[in-house]
Amino acid sequence: MSGGLLVAGTTSDAGKSVVTAGICRWLVRQGVKVAPFKAQNMSLNSFVTKEGAEIGRAQAMQAQACRIEPTALMNPVLLKPGGEQSSQVVLLGKPVGEMSARGYHGGRQRRLLGTVLDCLEQLRGTYDAVICEGAGSPAEINLRRTDIVNMGIARNAGLPVLVVGDIDRGGVFASFFGTVALLSPEDQRCVAGFLVNKFRGDVSLLEPGLDMLRDLTGRRTYGVLPFRHGLGIDEEDGMGVPPARAESRAWGRVSLRGAVRESLVAPPVGEDVLRVAVCAVPLMSNFTDVDALAAEPGVVVRFVDRPEELSDADLVIVPGTRGTVLALEWLRERGLADALARRAAEQRPVLGVCGGFQILGEHIEDDVESRRGHVDGLGILPVRVRFAREKTLTRPAGEALGERVEGYEIHHGVADVTGGVPFLDGCRVGQTWGTHWHGSLESDGFRRAFLREVAAAAGRRFVPAPDTSFAALREEQLDRLGDLIEQHADTDALWRLIESGAPQGLPFIPPGAPA
Repeated sequence: MSGGLLVAGTTSDAGKSVVTAGICRWLVRQGVKVAPFKAQNMSLNSFVTKEGAEIGRAQAMQAQACRIEPTALMNPVLLKPGGEQSSQVVLLGKPVGEMSARGYHGGRQRRLLGTVLDCLEQLRGTYDAVICEGAGSPAEINLRRTDIVNMGIARNAGLPVLVVGDIDRGGVFASFFGTVALLSPEDQRCVAGFLVNKFRGDVSLLEPGLDMLRDLTGRRTYGVLPFRHGLGIDEEDGMGVPPARAESRAWGRVSLRGAVRESLVAPPVGEDVLRVAVCAVPLMSNFTDVDALAAEPGVVVRFVDRPEELSDADLVIVPGTRGTVLALEWLRERGLADALARRAAEQRPVLGVCGGFQILGEHIEDDVESRRGHVDGLGILPVRVRFAREKTLTRPAGEALGERVEGYEIHHGVADVTGGVPFLDGCRVGQTWGTHWHGSLESDGFRRAFLREVAAAAGRRFVPAPDTSFAALREEQLDRLGDLIEQHADTDALWRLIESGAPQGLPFIPPGAPA
């Protein structure tokens, strides 16, 4: 067998990534050899595979749901936003250049269709089933001509389409009907039915609407998934850039939907909690680095954008960013740069990761990302950074604080460390730490050792839990997603859909897409 399915959504963030991961985990528990696939992803939250390819973190987590190693085939096109108008294009795991949205949708995207279909075909030749994830909505009629991730790939690869709708937002029936009605007759024939996500309440009250939806569209609903807290997998959507008005705060707010445990749920093991403030810099990347901290009982993580919000933090993290110089300027404009310098001088803990590490250094030579040339850093760490055109994509491993550590690196900046105490690939001066390694805090022993150091420096009677296993919590989370599908979807019908494709004779719903 070589089955397949495309999980589309009525909107962005309808739950496509979560549903795809849940279907993958349900299938693998049935003994099915399954793989995830997303033809094109736009995200600043990425991961490095063992062969040194950069893909979206959502696909890496979906691969974990399948209990297989992620590869570049699972996400052949990754777009990493670098501003309002342009993105870095990563093809088969390697960057191939910057491109404007107009340039990409104007022709380059369509030319990638052959590459995308070849990757999908390779996966389908290896696995029993491939569960594909769409992007945004399949009814974005302005982009249909060049689409390679929604109906474009469904039509070309003969995939049935399951449309997911977030009922918690309201208007799910209109969204389902409107999505189908805006597709061409050829595209509509691929749409097999619907899946309701995030339902609160008595399903029997929803059933009359589902019956009417079937009468209106000729398509069934394959399940109603209940609302559950803390079920998100790693965020995939890219962070926006700041608006022109620097005092606006809304743009930089993010949530910890990727966290495996809400930090306020579990009480601290020691007498105190540990407060972590993450600077919500522009174009923040791989902010899932803090998920492992949020998983620790007694660790409270929040994102901040004002200097006064650093005052009560026991640890401040300057995270990765796709715009290092932009983020540096933002920190200065907000007064956060001065607050970080004061913390460092007072020996209060600061951790810089990747772009955040570079910002803490003495100066940056950037003729690649911002093309600003020489820019002074914050001067907290003895580090000089030069941006190289070739991106570093590695999966390093080593030791720090007497513990084994693994991580991954994604950066153009090459750091010349001229002093301090060695720390992973970076350095430590006093209570300021810097490294390019993403994911290091997922190593349980190292995370506990680091938190003990932070607690001692902060004067907190915080004790890391001795038994928190981040990997086990991830597995538990993925199993919960598999349980949702198994318990609340019609899995027999879902299996027939994956194995045999969309039912024949599905009716056309007018008006259809414009010519």
